[in-house]
Amino acid sequence: MVAPFRGFLLVSAAAFLFAGCSFTEDALWPSLTGEDPSGSSEQVIIPASEEELRSEAVYADEAAPIRTQPITQASYEPDNALMASTPTGTFVGAKVAQQRSELENLKASVNNRRIQFEQVRNTARQNSQGYFATIAAVTARLRIGTTPGNPVLVSQWNAAQSELDRILTDIAALNTLGNQVAADSAMSSYLLESVRATYGLQGAVDEDHRQLALIEDEVNRNVVLIDRLLAGLRETIGRYTDYVNAERRNLTALSLAIKNGEYLGPSLGNRNENVSTGRMRSAVDEPQSVVGERRPLVVIRFDRANVEFKQALYTAISTALERRPQTVFDLIAVAPNMGSPADVALATNASKRHAESVLQALGEMGLPNSRVTLSSTTSPSVQTNEVHIYVR
Repeated sequence: MVAPFRGFLLVSAAAFLFAGCSFTEDALWPSLTGEDPSGSSEQVIIPASEEELRSEAVYADEAAPIRTQPITQASYEPDNALMASTPTGTFVGAKVAQQRSELENLKASVNNRRIQFEQVRNTARQNSQGYFATIAAVTARLRIGTTPGNPVLVSQWNAAQSELDRILTDIAALNTLGNQVAADSAMSSYLLESVRATYGLQGAVDEDHRQLALIEDEVNRNVVLIDRLLAGLRETIGRYTDYVNAERRNLTALSLAIKNGEYLGPSLGNRNENVSTGRMRSAVDEPQSVVGERRPLVVIRFDRANVEFKQALYTAISTALERRPQTVFDLIAVAPNMGSPADVALATNASKRHAESVLQALGEMGLPNSRVTLSSTTSPSVQTNEVHIYVR
């Protein structure tokens, strides 16, 4: 009995050891069957974080950028259905072929106008940049001080004048282009009416009407492009014209500054360019009463030779226009009423010449002559020739 019992124990121990080896192997080696080692088929899904979602959105935007074109850069790709049509052999089909050819000519013309518009604008932009660079150099030199009539500044002023003239040439080119685009607009209207009239002709087949519809759609799209091009030309021409007119006045004021060797400021005409100048210039009825009753804005005493008055005059007039842009000025030459009649006459003539020099300076500063009245009088209260400026 002892031997069989001992054999049973050995068999049981071997079975236990083999079972332990199998467990160890399963725990140390990964499963190659693709099944979950835990035996569970349930999956746990971890959602993406907000940062990951934002990153994915950024990558998506960068991968598919949205590109837009300016209005003036719009162009049409040829319509394959329109280009691939075959003659139908009908009278209406012949009309369709003619209209298709006219449409292609119109599209080519409009595209050429668009390219010319961009080229002229680029040229005008370059001329404007060159002009402002020259003006900035002259103004900087005047602000720090220089000699009157500096020949270097005179040469730069002439260069700026030439650059401004080039912009005038660009405006003329834009006007010519506008007339050409207007002719294209008339052609598109004619072609649209021709296509619509062709619908009513007899003897057409379905293909003819299908091609007419395609041509009509293309003409309408070109009409939109032509209208936008015309609007862009009108806006650009108006803006460039106002710009050149303002800079003309600034150049006039700058020439006076170069003559004096000191910077005065921008043209006075640009301070009130939006104010109507239709008011008639009228002389002062009683300049003597004006001198005695009203307070002058500026008094310039010519008690010595070469009186420097332009900077102070510019500042006073500029301040008055800033406060009240529609201001009209009365410029009165005042001579002392003392001594013999001959002395009074000589003083009166001298005061008139001084008043004319002040009026000329105002014109060079950009103030229109229609905003200034000129008169003369005598007064016993003054000791020397004076020029008074009053705000009306």
